Amino acid sequence: MGMRVLIVGGVAGGMSAAARARRLSESAEIIVFERGPHVSYANCGLPYFLGGEITDRKKLLVQTPERLRAVFNVDVRTRSEVTAIHRERREIEVRDLVSGHTTTERYDALILSTGAAPIVPGVPGTERPGQFALRTLEDMDQIDAWVRDRAARTAVVVGGGFIGLEVAEQFHERGLRVAVVERNPQVLKPFDPEMAAHLHLELRGHGVALHLSNGLARFDGPGAGETAGASVVVLADGTRLPADVIVTGLGVRPESQLAVAAGLDLGRTGGIKVDAHLRTSDPHIYAVGDAIEVTHAVTGAPALIPLGGPANRQGRTAADNIFGIASAYPGTLGTAIVRVFGLAAAVTGANEAQLKAAGITFEAVHLHPNSHAGYYPGAKALSLKILFAPDSGKLLGAQAVGADGVDKRIDVLATALRAGMTVDDVADLELCYAPPFGSAKDPVNLAGMVAQNVRAGRVRTIQWDAVARLDRSRALVLDVRDAQERAGGAIPGSVHIPLGELRTRLDELPRDREIVAHCASGQRSYTACRVLMQHGFQCRNLVGSFKTWKAAQDGLLPR
Repeated sequence: MGMRVLIVGGVAGGMSAAARARRLSESAEIIVFERGPHVSYANCGLPYFLGGEITDRKKLLVQTPERLRAVFNVDVRTRSEVTAIHRERREIEVRDLVSGHTTTERYDALILSTGAAPIVPGVPGTERPGQFALRTLEDMDQIDAWVRDRAARTAVVVGGGFIGLEVAEQFHERGLRVAVVERNPQVLKPFDPEMAAHLHLELRGHGVALHLSNGLARFDGPGAGETAGASVVVLADGTRLPADVIVTGLGVRPESQLAVAAGLDLGRTGGIKVDAHLRTSDPHIYAVGDAIEVTHAVTGAPALIPLGGPANRQGRTAADNIFGIASAYPGTLGTAIVRVFGLAAAVTGANEAQLKAAGITFEAVHLHPNSHAGYYPGAKALSLKILFAPDSGKLLGAQAVGADGVDKRIDVLATALRAGMTVDDVADLELCYAPPFGSAKDPVNLAGMVAQNVRAGRVRTIQWDAVARLDRSRALVLDVRDAQERAGGAIPGSVHIPLGELRTRLDELPRDREIVAHCASGQRSYTACRVLMQHGFQCRNLVGSFKTWKAAQDGLLPR
């Protein structure tokens, strides 16, 4: 008889482990236990059903137990909750949630894919109706029915993470008036503030009210003059937001209770501790997906990174190791993307906060290239940021926001990160080019080239947030844009000399003060710095120039 592999939990990690296990062994007995009614569904697609972009609910069901048995000969048992692990006997206890009957099952190898549960706000009023988290198909159905049956007109989304913003967008598309509550000063914590600022502007531009740096205090019933089909969301500063439906997206916590009860080790983040082969502290038990603590592939720090792509690969890796194929999981980069109305925002690797926490020295550059050749119709500017080590030039992270071409660039940079490439390597990447698709110097190449100039000392830089701290008696901000551009807005107190006039007007600039040059995106001001430096001036280039500074000013200021 072949090996007996039991898998606790389906969806991404568990089902990828089951399928891989079957491909590796036709003789193995593979049983998947899932306490919910569905073992394999597209949970990342749930918000888009709420907004009506996905109209056929059945398309969210990736696999059914019947198909899994027919194709993979996998025994899938839904509505079956594993209640205990007896490690010394290599057995688990399983309760049938329909009949209530409990059975015992033996294993040779056990894979825990227990996932993570939504964080429930610890504030008064959470028992009130009309409050939901979105994690499962059943959650989606309940939200959809509530909004439809009660003709909801106002929605509050508590939490500005990926799911929160997707739900906010989809509620808006459904015709609801939407507010987003976030206790941090920005949405999307994996992004640096000036990159998230673009999304703040996009959300507000579509009428979504943003309440930043303002946490949740409680849920109240409606008072005099208030109409709320669910509750009034009360914020820390006393603001009251009446809502017909409320969705909380405060993140998730690993479902580690089963592992804890079995005496398995947890990591310091609260996720199940695993080694590079995804073994737990028991060599016969593996764990994958949102339940585990991973190693951040850039910082080396333990982390919780609940993403579908890594969970799928972890399931495959665990199955490989069970069946004798030495396979190591290399850590997680946290590559992710979200659409917010007309913008896409993507990230990979470490951001500034993570690098600072890990004590890793870094430099950052911003640029605003077009998604494809500017002379070809439809080109859209994107905002791209890369972080790199100043000594080695090694790439550490990247972020992009824009209307087109964001996924392509972050996917390339995620690949470069995984390969351990430097900014020199990135500058030399040979990427496809034709006018409808890119430029001869792709934005990825340009990012590497800008970083090369910084590393080589050809230009010194200053970040957007340092402008407000400049001592203007010792520094002068120089705007080298054209007059028409400047008429649309300027950094207060800056001096204007268009780049084309700079060489003939050098005597207008003080030699006893540092010049901080900027243009719209940073390219012309780099040229200006090169001119000034070679004429004996001290000069720094404003990274990302006016576009980055302006987005941060408009997007991050309280409203």
